[in-house]
Amino acid sequence: MLKICLASTLLICFTEFVSAQSPQMMYRDTSRIEIPFAKDPHVVFFKGRYLMYYSIPPKKGEEKSGWNIGIAESQNLIDWNRIGEIVPDKNADYEKNGLCAPGALVKKGKVHLFYQTYGNGKKDAICHAVSKDGITFQRDPSNPIFSPTGEWNCGRAIDAEVCEFNGRYYLYFATRDKAYEKQLLGVATAPSNTDFSRDDWTQAVDSSILSPELPWEGKCVEGASIVNKGGKLYMFYAGAYNNSPQQIGVAMSQDGIHWERLFSEPFVPNGKQGEWNSSESGHPHLFLDKNGRTYLFYQGNNDHGKTWYITNEEILWKEGIPYRITK
Repeated sequence: MLKICLASTLLICFTEFVSAQSPQMMYRDTSRIEIPFAKDPHVVFFKGRYLMYYSIPPKKGEEKSGWNIGIAESQNLIDWNRIGEIVPDKNADYEKNGLCAPGALVKKGKVHLFYQTYGNGKKDAICHAVSKDGITFQRDPSNPIFSPTGEWNCGRAIDAEVCEFNGRYYLYFATRDKAYEKQLLGVATAPSNTDFSRDDWTQAVDSSILSPELPWEGKCVEGASIVNKGGKLYMFYAGAYNNSPQQIGVAMSQDGIHWERLFSEPFVPNGKQGEWNSSESGHPHLFLDKNGRTYLFYQGNNDHGKTWYITNEEILWKEGIPYRITK
């Protein structure tokens, strides 16, 4: 009896310790390599449920399967069930090496997915697909729909984020400089009546709209996620390369092109040693729910990228400034 009571006490203590150390949501996908690995989250509400799109790695023992996109559903933003995946289209040669880093929006009863090709170096570009059910997607015949031009970048485009603002659509992307060392952010625009095909996109400026400047950003800013609050755009972005550690910053814009950082330190830092995100808190996605509340989804790990989890937390606002509820 003593052993049973002791075991029960230890179990309770362990459960309380895990609860204290871990966020409410800790999504994992073990379908590809048998250990938790899910990155680059993006969430939409579509036909009565939340859908989360995220990056999944090549299948164990099948390197040529490439990076792909997983799909999970939820009714409460906490409990998620994997329901599918998006793999390279056999008729789309441009994505045969892989696809990942999804961004999505709902327009006229359809989910529009924006994603990057992977494994092509400087030739990786942004692509577009559309779905009536949020699971099965039809590729845009004009894919890839966008690659940047100009001497300020190498021609690569990744980490797509598309939002509507002031009667236009803005496509935010990450690229690198000519030396392929620094990760930068750029933007393109399309008219409000766009079908998101290639000919509708125009690079807004021939320069980066945000580049690494702060010490904690290292040589990288990427993974922009945009939300419109009170007629202003707020960008949650990742600073520094993966596990450097990558951390999350915030910037604000009046016009979608010129951005000002709100904080000099990370808005969401990596965790302390031993915590689930001690290696990084990265690749943010700020989700604006139908009730007006905002939730920040992001990835993290504590083993320098051997595993990856996705979590979320609610973000509150005061006088146009976001803040977190910290324990």
